[in-house]
Amino acid sequence: MTSKDNQDPTTIRQLYGRRQGHALRDQQVELVEKLLPQISVPTEGAVSSSELFGDNRPLHFEIGFGAGEHMAARADMLPDHGFIGCEPYLNGMVGALQHVREGVLPNIRLYMGNALDVLERIPDGALSFVYLLHPDPWPKARHAKRRFMNHGPVDLIAAKLKPGGEFRFGTDHPVYLEWAMMIMNQRSEFNWLCDSPKSWMVRPGGWPETRYEAKARKQGHEVWYFRYQRK
Repeated sequence: MTSKDNQDPTTIRQLYGRRQGHALRDQQVELVEKLLPQISVPTEGAVSSSELFGDNRPLHFEIGFGAGEHMAARADMLPDHGFIGCEPYLNGMVGALQHVREGVLPNIRLYMGNALDVLERIPDGALSFVYLLHPDPWPKARHAKRRFMNHGPVDLIAAKLKPGGEFRFGTDHPVYLEWAMMIMNQRSEFNWLCDSPKSWMVRPGGWPETRYEAKARKQGHEVWYFRYQRK
């Protein structure tokens, strides 16, 4: 393995940026202290449908879910599927917990920390969907190794997706767009699901809007949507 191969999030294992924003209100603290432990992904051992939900339901995995609106909408849409969401940002975790409580979503499990720590413990071929929506772009070239869309993490995604499973990626940042397309064009494990030259500029059906996407649209940014199917 070359030194370049070592420079990606699977080996750096460091989370950058802030972990908490505004102070939590009492009700939010209660969610973190009481609800989160009930639906947290275990910190050790295999992570599978049977371990989390007691059955063999299809499993979805969202990397950095923001405030959880996409995950909650998908979980509500597919109540017989299981959803794992990973997010290091405390205020984002609170947002997801609020969705779980208000939407009564028993098919969601959450992990506050590095998504790679959970993804590695999922059995190969166990995931039906993986979502990476509006990740931090780290636009400066010297920070490219911090981007989740690097070959190390994509190796894991490819291993954990079942044949026919889908990897969905969305961004509104042109630097990340070019980087992600470069990475994915070098992969042989995926088919790019693209119906027309501009189909990746239209949000597909069954892809709920995130608050980051809405904010990007409001600011006049283009948003790009990619669907890759595991061969």
